[in-house]
This record gives sequence, C-alpha cells and structure tokens, in this order.
Amino acid sequence: MVRELSLQEVLQGTVSLVVEFMHCDSCLVYLLDGDRLVLCASDDPTTGSIGKVSLKLDEGLTGWVARERRLLAISREAYNDPRFKYFKDLPQDTYEAFLSVPVLARNRVVGVINVQHRAPHTHNGGELEMLTTVGEQVGCLLMLARLAASSLDLTHHAELVLASK
Repeated sequence: MVRELSLQEVLQGTVSLVVEFMHCDSCLVYLLDGDRLVLCASDDPTTGSIGKVSLKLDEGLTGWVARERRLLAISREAYNDPRFKYFKDLPQDTYEAFLSVPVLARNRVVGVINVQHRAPHTHNGGELEMLTTVGEQVGCLLMLARLAASSLDLTHHAELVLASK
C-alpha cells in the first residue's frame, strides 16, 4: 500500500501472497465494474482470462458473495453447489474447495476474492479471518487508488481526520 506500484501490480502481489500463505491452488480477484464483477487478478495471469471473464451479481458463487456481502466456504464439490456458474476459460472451476470473501470499501462491496483448492479442504478459522482481512485491505487499496497522486501530496493529512468530526 505504501510503494508506488500500479493497482494491477498490487493486486497480483496480493494474489501471490494469498497463495503462498494459504497453500491454495488458486486465488482470483474480481472487481465491480457497474453491475458486473470482472476478473482483475489471478495466480495465473498468463491464461488470458484477466479482464475477459465477468459475471453479473446474480450469477455464480462469486456473485452470491458480492450480493449477500457474506463469506462463503465450501469444503468439497463446490462445482455441485446450485449457485455455481461454470466458465470454460477458468480451470479453477473444476477444483473441489472454494472460499470467497467480499472486498469492501467504506462498507460497500467493490469486489470478491476467491481461493480454491484442487482437493477437498476444510477452511479453518485462521484462513477465514486472513482472507476477510485481505478483502478489507484490497478495499482500502481501491480507495487509495482513487486519490490522485497530486492530491496526496497536497493534502493536510490531519485535516482529513479532524474535518470529519
């Protein structure tokens, strides 16, 4: 959050960290664009699906998480859940376990993070808490990205806090 990186670089770095610390087989970040969730980062960005895969808020497990603003954990056969939507461009759609959290900014859903395992996997409390925290941090990153670099230089930071009282 403090280095001068593009938002895409930050999202890819976040995905890499999630995969490393959660020992999962896949991590995908979807961001809200109007009424659609668009795939913006993946642990395998070479697949060509970044920016091309999208779904409405009433589609799939990912859409459900965004719409309901709730975490979702499925330990096996996630592809058999009635809310599931298959995307032929995503090999992760054949994976067994699925964990998903909303990305929140100022208490609004702005995206979703999905973590998947090829084999059945019961997600523990630490994993749920970690991914929820990552979702909140990504939401903060999106808010920061909206601020122009010049406005960050010109802003009296204490004034931001004191003006809200």
